[in-house]
Amino acid sequence: MKKTIILTAFLLVSIVSSTLANIKEPVSKRIQDAFNNEFVGASEVKWESSKTFVKATFKLNDQVMFAFYTYNGDLLGVTRNLPSSQLPINLLSDLKKQYGHYWISDLFEMTTSVETTYYLTLEDADYTLVLRSNGADGWYTFRKEKK
Repeated sequence: MKKTIILTAFLLVSIVSSTLANIKEPVSKRIQDAFNNEFVGASEVKWESSKTFVKATFKLNDQVMFAFYTYNGDLLGVTRNLPSSQLPINLLSDLKKQYGHYWISDLFEMTTSVETTYYLTLEDADYTLVLRSNGADGWYTFRKEKK
């Protein structure tokens, strides 16, 4: 469980901060083969790398997605941006009840081999909140910053 939480936090920070450097050489055949097997029909694939993983940005079924791989070709997780209307009904209902005065500035779904998690950035005049879904049961505050 700790490993999943650490991996999730690492991926979130990596995605949000956009500190990945462009890959200078072609991605390994092992990673390309893993990607091609998992995402048949993907187009507009762009690769970026960091010290610990490789990120593929691509389109699949007219949706931009991001896949993260280890250098061994293991899929760490997949993310995609979502409109709030595509949240599970329990999460959407909880969001409207508890955070109705905030506006949504970012929402994405992250899927790993273990779970699907949603991250949501909310803002009002005073705060920016990043929420993480707790399964389909609700939200917890991942980060809160005063503006």
